[in-house]
Amino acid sequence: MDDTSSGRDLAGVLREFRHRAGLGGVEAARLAGVSQSKISKLENGKLRADPDDVRTLCDVYGVPADERDDLIRLAAELKTESRLSRVVMTRGAAQLQRQFGQLESKATVLRSFQPAMVPGILQTRRYARLVFGDGLSDENRDSAVAARIDRGEALDDESKQFTLIITEGALRWQAGDPHVMTEQLDAIITASRRPGVRLGVIPWTTPVAVFCTHAFHIYDAVAVVVGTEVASAVLDSPDDVGLYQQLFDSLEAVASTGDEARRELLRIRNDYQLLGG
Repeated sequence: MDDTSSGRDLAGVLREFRHRAGLGGVEAARLAGVSQSKISKLENGKLRADPDDVRTLCDVYGVPADERDDLIRLAAELKTESRLSRVVMTRGAAQLQRQFGQLESKATVLRSFQPAMVPGILQTRRYARLVFGDGLSDENRDSAVAARIDRGEALDDESKQFTLIITEGALRWQAGDPHVMTEQLDAIITASRRPGVRLGVIPWTTPVAVFCTHAFHIYDAVAVVVGTEVASAVLDSPDDVGLYQQLFDSLEAVASTGDEARRELLRIRNDYQLLGG
């Protein structure tokens, strides 16, 4: 039995024991001292139960000691296996862009946070060429840029929902010259008006109590992609995905969206226009 199927079995067993105890999700959550949402996620596999979760729920459900010990042991094994095998590294600029495109084509709910640059799916051709300018041959750079631009077509698919959060610092990082940035800001403003796109900007004037130093992208509730300088990691552990979902919710809560976001984008765009003369 693989890690994924074992996780589903554990979730199903927890649900079965709750039913045997005659408890609804709300009552089980109250007795366990957790949220009803957590009970639901543990039972549908969106959040992996750790040994402490299993121990608490078994006490609430009155699970016999021998069965409880088996479930706690399984939860501990799944936690260890997840830590050992959850990261898949991918390298190669063009290959990575194509992989992003495949993930975006399959997912229906896509969420991205970018603290340092314009999200790839929003980048103009001139901006993207600057991003891929160092360390690549002309052929590889052209291939990577083409693959990145192709990804932007997904924004026209109204069956998908994109939530893209950018910091003002990312937009103030001047790529190339003010003309490149003016063009790029115009493209972002246009994209923000598409039906399936929710764009958020975190202005530098907004007080925050949440910190994230790296970009990440969530595809449905299935996988998270985290970028590094040398490669990108695809995380598919329910625990990891759940953590990044919570982090994204915190970032979205402090972001300006809708018309307010467009006002922030226009303010930054006008600064670049003045700078370019």
